[in-house]
Amino acid sequence: MGKVVLETRKYKAGYEVREELHGVEFEAEVLSGGSDDSVDTEELLKYLNTETTVLIKVAYTPTGDYIGDSKRAHFLCVKKRIKPEKVNPSHNVCSIGFCEAEQKWYGWSHRAIFGFGIGDTVKEGDCTNSSGWVEEYLKEHPEADLSLPVGFKANNLDDAKRMAVAFAESVG
Repeated sequence: MGKVVLETRKYKAGYEVREELHGVEFEAEVLSGGSDDSVDTEELLKYLNTETTVLIKVAYTPTGDYIGDSKRAHFLCVKKRIKPEKVNPSHNVCSIGFCEAEQKWYGWSHRAIFGFGIGDTVKEGDCTNSSGWVEEYLKEHPEADLSLPVGFKANNLDDAKRMAVAFAESVG
């Protein structure tokens, strides 16, 4: 079935919330050799393996980039006045954004959020100083390390954005 958008509500703060119906298919199977006589295993598998639908409300930017649930979008766009965007066009989720009023770039994940402005400096132990990847992975994929060195200073908003990206990638 895929996804069907039932309703879209646009907000002045710069995001929209869509009510979506998603088709979900389950593929259940018996993993152990035993059978419980109190449950008809074949009937249960037949029930679990049918397609079902799930109704969700999700938030997007006006250009269609995924922000998260409606509460996250309200927090970011209304409370913090951040304009969410993706770190990279290949990403699926917005994890950075700019707050015009504060002149700060923010980075976030489901775990944390932090803002960076001109004059901020990377210190030892900061999330911006850690990639979030294990060393073995980074040996094979050095391009994935977006961490910044201790002492890196945001001299302009582009530098502050780099700090927000490093933070978002670290806590993601």
